[in-house]
Amino acid sequence: MDPNKVLWIYIVFLVIGGLIGFFKAKSKVSLILSVVFAVALSFCAAGIIFKSYVADLLLASLLVVFGTRLAKTKKFMPAGLMLVVTIAVLALRNLRF
Repeated sequence: MDPNKVLWIYIVFLVIGGLIGFFKAKSKVSLILSVVFAVALSFCAAGIIFKSYVADLLLASLLVVFGTRLAKTKKFMPAGLMLVVTIAVLALRNLRF
């Protein structure tokens, strides 16, 4: 699968997750961070940022964010799910089949 397609799908999930966090928990931080990371990852997927490792660094920082949230809340949803999805995206972007 094309690494950029995987990234675009992830970006959609990221923004949807931020919107859900905002509407359900009134979390402005969730919405703002999801949009900021989505924009940065969109630049990577669109080829505006040419270095592929930038997207991997952004995804790695999201792993830290979701891992920290999962450790704090001890609830799988939503941080645990996004942690698993982020790991999958990193794997799909970097493993060649």
